Amino acid sequence: MASPRKYPLELRERAVRMHGTLDPKPQIKRLAVDLGVHPEALRGWIRQAEADAGERDDRFTTAEREELTARYYSRCCHGEWSRWR
Repeated sequence: MASPRKYPLELRERAVRMHGTLDPKPQIKRLAVDLGVHPEALRGWIRQAEADAGERDDRFTTAEREELTARYYSRCCHGEWSRWR
């Protein structure tokens, strides 16, 4: 079972939207402090949003990650590995 998220989804979405719409782009660290979140958390959210928008190709999109996770668990839980659980 996944652990609860530290920051609400609405805050994450707002932070990414703010970073994308402000001109000039704010420093991630400064924006994170203003929003009360850890700078690395904000950086990760921004990178993931860029991947989902097709602006980055160095990481999986959310949809790709969900598909890979589903494939892994279908093999793990229903395949030969299920006897080890």
